[in-house]
Amino acid sequence: MKRKFILFSHLLLMMAGLFVAGCVKMDVTPTNKFTDETYWQSEDKANSVLNMAYRQMFSSDYLLANEILSDNVYNGYGTTNEKVISNGLADASNGRFEGEWGNCYGGIKTCHTFLANVDRVTAMDPALREKRKAEIRFIRASLYLELTTWYGDIPHFTQDISLDESKSITRKPQAEVLAWIHQELDEVAAILPTREQYAAADNGRITNGAAVALNARAYLYENNWAKVAEYCEKLINSSTYGAYSLFPNYEQLFWVRNEYNSEIILSMQYVPDLRTWGNLVDYAPISANARLCLAGPTQGLVDTYLMKNGKKWTTADPDYADRDPRMNATIVYDGSKWTDRTGLQYTVVIHPDGTPTPGKPSDKYTGAGTAQTPTGYYYRKYADPSPAAYTGGSWDSNLNLPLIRFADVLLMYAEAKNELQQMNSSVWDLTIRKLRQRAGFDDTGEALNLPAGDQASWRELIRNERRTELALEGLRIFDIRRWKTAETVLTQAPRGAKFDKSSGSYDYIKLPAGNFSRNRDYLWAIPRKERLLNPGLTQNPGY
Repeated sequence: MKRKFILFSHLLLMMAGLFVAGCVKMDVTPTNKFTDETYWQSEDKANSVLNMAYRQMFSSDYLLANEILSDNVYNGYGTTNEKVISNGLADASNGRFEGEWGNCYGGIKTCHTFLANVDRVTAMDPALREKRKAEIRFIRASLYLELTTWYGDIPHFTQDISLDESKSITRKPQAEVLAWIHQELDEVAAILPTREQYAAADNGRITNGAAVALNARAYLYENNWAKVAEYCEKLINSSTYGAYSLFPNYEQLFWVRNEYNSEIILSMQYVPDLRTWGNLVDYAPISANARLCLAGPTQGLVDTYLMKNGKKWTTADPDYADRDPRMNATIVYDGSKWTDRTGLQYTVVIHPDGTPTPGKPSDKYTGAGTAQTPTGYYYRKYADPSPAAYTGGSWDSNLNLPLIRFADVLLMYAEAKNELQQMNSSVWDLTIRKLRQRAGFDDTGEALNLPAGDQASWRELIRNERRTELALEGLRIFDIRRWKTAETVLTQAPRGAKFDKSSGSYDYIKLPAGNFSRNRDYLWAIPRKERLLNPGLTQNPGY
């Protein structure tokens, strides 16, 4: 069984749930034990608040839903908040706009509560207390980064505010918020230990390497290429912030038995029974006892995967054979092999004319709005075949979900060096070549070496590599927003597999185009109900 620092009693879990329910807005003052002067008398109680902040840092729901916001995945069953956003129909009352805002400020409130009270725990070792404060400060910085990335200018404060203050606070310019985030992450990186300095029981805690990596990501979202390169080099060229390397097996990188491997810089922590996530029940093949397919990978994502020889896939090539092995590790396509939790391997049949495996529910494409895939593809990434990864026979998984991987650091570095016009074979070999070698590309110069080209052609290759390496990890939407390509890729009609026979012969599934306004949709709406509480909050253009 996993041993992680987030293991705590059911009582504390219930208390955390009560606190979350009562503090998702800036205008709510908590009244439970976490702010009671008598509460802060032991290290265990302080840790329970810290653990709750970890839980509020991010969620599996948003990781999966962020893909629907991008061109990687199409939501075909029902209508999620993210689908409404993708269709350009969201207003300031959209549930995702409200939820993101409320969840982030709820987590920030937890952080402020901890920082305001932890010094009361006099029995706590002073050095340990400073480390725990640094962890909380990291979480707070990450929540502010999430907020300012989606909303631009935001209310920013570094201690808890009163009810009256919450009704009059104004938005701070994004540049000022980001400057604070960078300074905060620099400061906590100087306090936190490396991953190697933690005991096994502390696996999953925030490290100084995570602070450096998140700072690199924050600079990436600003297109500050010199700083991106500088911070990535701290992780690539030195072990001062921990020793990181690519895990040798891409598919098994996302399995429970390997979740504390050398590539993971930061991940969401889950444990059997106490904290699990179950989103794959609506993304995995129906034959694997999934409930339905809410959303499926698009043909556009599938087309992005190169051939193993390094060439672009063309319609003259086989649909799925001899492709970048990361495709099979990420996406279930017609003819894929699936291993169920008994160890039985069978073929997943998705083609409308195919014959499903006897005794298994059908995965066949049956058209729009049905329980099967809307695109002809299902998820494989995160679907650990081990029964130990789940609670009983359900899809409640205890797999940690990666938030930052060393692969991302390599990709950020390659992109930064190219944008600085410093791409060369040494940078390529340190980054893209390593990723392709790990993926299983052919051991040839054409597949692995820096091709002849220029900054523009290398930019396309690096962006393509980023899409395939990080597919279904919730990051694509942030990339196409910072590249300012969202207005193009999100307004093109997505396609599914070649399973549409409405014209008499099979063609690619045609799906409705989304809508994305360059003058509005690069920022989200400030939630309407927040502006009703605080008229001083201005609105972003177009809402």
